[in-house]
Formats: sequence, structure tokens, C-alpha cells
Amino acid sequence: MARVGFVSLGCPKALVDSERILTQLRVEGYEISPSYEAADLVIVNTCGFIDDAVHESLDAIGEALEANGRVIVTGCLGAKPETITSRHPGVLGVTGPQAYEEVMAAVHTALPPVHDPFIDLVPPQGIRLTPRHFAYLKISEGCNHRCSFCIIPSMRGDLASRPIGEVMQEAERLVDAGVRELLVISQDTSAYGVDLRYRTDFWNGRPLRSRFAELCRALGSLGVWVRLHYVYPYPHVDEVIPLMAEGKLLPYLDIPFQHASPRILKLMRRPAAAENTLARLAAWRSLCPDITVRSTFIVGFPGETEAEFQALLDWLEEAQLDRVGCFAYSPVAGAAANALPDPVPEDIKQARRERFMQAAAAISAKRMAAKVGRRLQVLIDEVDDTGAIGRSAADAPEIDGVVHVAPAPGLRAGEFCEVEILSADTYDLHGRLVSPA
Repeated sequence: MARVGFVSLGCPKALVDSERILTQLRVEGYEISPSYEAADLVIVNTCGFIDDAVHESLDAIGEALEANGRVIVTGCLGAKPETITSRHPGVLGVTGPQAYEEVMAAVHTALPPVHDPFIDLVPPQGIRLTPRHFAYLKISEGCNHRCSFCIIPSMRGDLASRPIGEVMQEAERLVDAGVRELLVISQDTSAYGVDLRYRTDFWNGRPLRSRFAELCRALGSLGVWVRLHYVYPYPHVDEVIPLMAEGKLLPYLDIPFQHASPRILKLMRRPAAAENTLARLAAWRSLCPDITVRSTFIVGFPGETEAEFQALLDWLEEAQLDRVGCFAYSPVAGAAANALPDPVPEDIKQARRERFMQAAAAISAKRMAAKVGRRLQVLIDEVDDTGAIGRSAADAPEIDGVVHVAPAPGLRAGEFCEVEILSADTYDLHGRLVSPA
């Protein structure tokens, strides 16, 4: 059989793209090779968001070419094919992001499929790169915003929401296959359905509007953890907080605030920049006291003054966010922010990032310590002789903290359990098994 190797780089949205390509490969009878040497060709799904990601992608392409020699490139960096071909002219083909048909056409040209009806079997949920018990659910492609530091719209295009019936059918298939946690992703999750004018679709004969809150209600009816990522703080986000308080959705919001200075947010061209975010956070916590809010920030943006950075630190102290990531501003080829005056020197950018993360770590340590003595529902990800590693409702895979559980009978990967929290450090919790959930 024809065998294809696969390298997947980048964010969860790119991971979903990889899953779709892998699913189509299996549908068409291709085997997936675990090594370069055993593959007839290799597909590299690239990332091109920041310079470090571009270098990583180019290095991965070079490694695949050296080990195999037959490489097809897709993904975000593929939107700039000259960047790839100037360094690696020997690639078989280059396609942009979410170009599933183009990828398969390139595969067909280089490696025609050989069909066997007796073994061309693909599970209903498709091929997944995540553990069996959680999966990413992509609800849309692209973005309508034009943030000055970002080139995603030029790579992935404007917002293109999937019909709600299609999304729910995929979610239902995943749950039927044993998925215990759905991680909802897109470039702008809270804008879901805007491009469709909230068109009505059907799921199991039931009419549903393709709208953010309605999608959340439908997903909340499936009886699994539902975690929302990349949510901009538009006013209608308030509609889903009661669903979190009722236990229909995980009390968790991933909101990329990016900064607190109105002037810097305006320079960034951020959506919802005029929102009073501190008031919104207070209102959400009033309705759902257990809500976890994670965010990412950029420091050292062109023109950022020391006073504006200090205002960000003051905002962070008042906001008391649970989970925080921070990046020192890095110019991205093609981004409008590159033309802004008054760039911040690199040493000052790095110093501000360190100060920001020190402040964030102190807040995190305090909020973690407040959970000692509580009993939490935990989804176990890994089990070995030293115990287990799991996650609470406050922890998204790979980006947040974890819960370390002492060895005990009954700990199984992919299962829920109740854990008593005995201690905490800056980002993680430590506890013992009380009972299976």
C-alpha cells in the first residue's frame, strides 16, 4: 500500500487541519507511516505565525527532505510559497492552510492511491492526533479582524463558519467514540455564525441557528466537558456564563486580551478594545464564582511606554487572571505593526516580559493555594508507576497546569475521578484519589 508520513506543526487549529487530511488519506486507502524511511512521501503541515515558527517549519521541511526526499508542504507558511521554495526548491508541492483538496491533489499526482475495499476502514470520528479522551472541535476558519500584529487573515482568509448541524454531527460522533472533553477552537470563537447571518440549520431534526450561544447550548447537552478557546469579550459572551454556572459548559474562558492600555489596544486594532474588561470579569465571577479565565498578552509593542506597561501590570493585579501567557513583541513579515514608530528595544521588551510573568506567577500561586483542601473532578491523561497526571476544569491540555495524583488503584487514563487537593505550587496541584467520578 502507498504509505504517507506526516509532520504536524503549529496551533490546535492546524492540528485539526492535519486530522482532516489524515482522515482523507485513510479514506482513500493510504497507510500512515510512523517514520520518514518507511514512507513513500511526507506531508509537512507548517506554521508561519511568527519568525520562530517559520524557522521551525523550514527546518522540519529540510529534515523530511533529507530523510525521505519526497515532501509536500501545506499550512500557514504555504501561503508564502516563495519562502519555502527559495530554501527548499525540491519540494513536490506547496499549498496554503485548510487546502484539503489541493493537498490531496498533490498526493494523487506524486503517489496515486491503491484502493482495497477490505482494509480501507476509517472510524466514524476520523483520524485524530490527540489522545482518545479529548478532541479539538474547529467551528470556523479565518478571521474578519485585521489586528496590526497578525497575518492570519492573509493566510486563512475571512471568517468562514461551519453550519451548526455539521459541527454538532461531528461533536456527536466524537462523543460516541469515547471523547470526554471537546475543546472548541477557531480564530474568533465568539464571532461564530456572523458570516452565515446566523442561518438556521438542523441537527437530529431539530432547528438550530448558527450562533455562538446556541452552539454552546447544543454542545452543553452532550454530557461531556466543553471548553471554549479564543473567545473575544463581545457583550453576547455574557449569555454563556449561566451555562457554565449550571454545569453545561466548563467554567473556563480563553480570552486573548493582549493589553490593557486603550492606546496600545487601538494601535493593535484589537476587536472589543473599548470593552470595560474589569467590569465584565467581575460580572462573570458574580454569576459563576468558579470560572477560570486564561489569557495571553504582548509586551513591548511599538510605542509602548513604561507608564503603559505599568498600567498593564496594575490591570493584571486587579483582574487576578487564573492562567496567563506573555510574549515579547516580535515583528512578523507582512504585519502592519512593522510600520509603527518608536519600536521598543529588545532588552526592554525582555525585561518587561520577565516582570509581567513574575507578577502573573505570584497571582497564580495564590489562586492555586486557595484550592488546597478542595475536592475536584479530574480527567486523567496519563498513568504510570509514580501516579497519574490529570486536569481539572481549570486546565486545558498542554497550555495550563496539571493535577498530580498519588498512585492508587482505579486510576485510568481517559476517566474522570474525584481528587482531594493536598498541596499546590505556582501552576500545578497535587492530590490523592478520593473516588472515581
